[in-house]
Amino acid sequence: MRGLRRRDLALTGLLWTVLCLCPNLSAVAQPSVDSPIPAGQQLPSPASLGVKVSPDDALPQLTARSAVLMDARSGKILYQRDMDARRFPASTTKIMTLIVALENSRPDDIVTIGSNAVGIEGSSLGLREGDQIRMEELLTGMMMQSGNDATIAVAEHIAGSMHAFADMMTEKAKEIGAEHTNFVNSHGLPDDRHYTTAYDLAKIAAYGYTLPDFEKIVSTSEAEYDWIHEPVKKIVSENKLLWQYRGGNGVKTGYTSKAGRCLVSAAKRDGMQLVAVVLDSPFMWTDSYTMLDYGFAHAEPLELVRKNDEVTKIRVKNGSRDEVALQASRDSVIACDPGESPSVRKVLDIPPSVKAPLQAGEVVGQVVYRCDGKVVDRVDLIASEDVAYHTLFSDVRAWLSGLLKGWF
Repeated sequence: MRGLRRRDLALTGLLWTVLCLCPNLSAVAQPSVDSPIPAGQQLPSPASLGVKVSPDDALPQLTARSAVLMDARSGKILYQRDMDARRFPASTTKIMTLIVALENSRPDDIVTIGSNAVGIEGSSLGLREGDQIRMEELLTGMMMQSGNDATIAVAEHIAGSMHAFADMMTEKAKEIGAEHTNFVNSHGLPDDRHYTTAYDLAKIAAYGYTLPDFEKIVSTSEAEYDWIHEPVKKIVSENKLLWQYRGGNGVKTGYTSKAGRCLVSAAKRDGMQLVAVVLDSPFMWTDSYTMLDYGFAHAEPLELVRKNDEVTKIRVKNGSRDEVALQASRDSVIACDPGESPSVRKVLDIPPSVKAPLQAGEVVGQVVYRCDGKVVDRVDLIASEDVAYHTLFSDVRAWLSGLLKGWF
């Protein structure tokens, strides 16, 4: 399966030509619906597929062997089925590839494609040796079209080899708390030593949403790049959740014969970011949308803080102001059970004072939110305005400078 699947690209180009000529058909190309199941369609029972379902399973119709639904901010589990079972992740591996790349490179880095990336089996962006591509574009294409070749190019650019990069991936997984995960490659092609769990993948995806540019990349549904070696330069994401599910904003599909069909999906409504994972799921889209529907129906958003809200003030040494307000750098909303009134406590993690000069937007510390004693979020606190350097000596120096200018 080389390139961006030439027949699919040709069909995509034809479709876009039709849409341009018939704009009223655009709603058909990207339906705004919450369920992928046609009316009246009957899915096979999990039992008929050999999936064991416990009597207390809240979603007994799911066909996935392992599944979990989690609030990304707090880590609260809203639903799970065999979430700690070891499974093969297939191309959902690329979520961690993206995370390690974002933390160890810059968007404008130029990646030169080496020979090892060319001709890799499975899904491909059709890269050629010697191609030079911006990191951000390469990562976006990698997530949209599951380019195995792109993952090798990224790995070699950052770590020198795919194996060294895989070690970085595993180390990061442990740091995140994904203790039952081990990576040996950057793309997810089968290897008995390459494994994870549904719960670990949910933790990894949730961590991704804390990083700048992660959401932008995993929620890109269409893109056009000059470096694609096909007549049609436009690519469309394989993640149809992005236009089929209200609030859908990520994350990655996957399939191998060993792993089965896998999907890490995500959606945000009312500020509440949910992550759903299904592994070895014959009907991964239906399962994922059912889980997300369940989550939004059985959880309520609890707003902890809004972006730019003033959280506290801090003293400024040698500044033109004695103190400056510290604001929340982003919104923080977590999922709660309906009617639940958790005890929320905020703990400030800031120094006693800061030294001037200080720039607006500069990170000074964090506010840590605890619900019923458990840490559910950490939000960076930023300076609300610039504070210039100012002391008695600087006042005298400025006065003398003005006086001398008056004389001369």
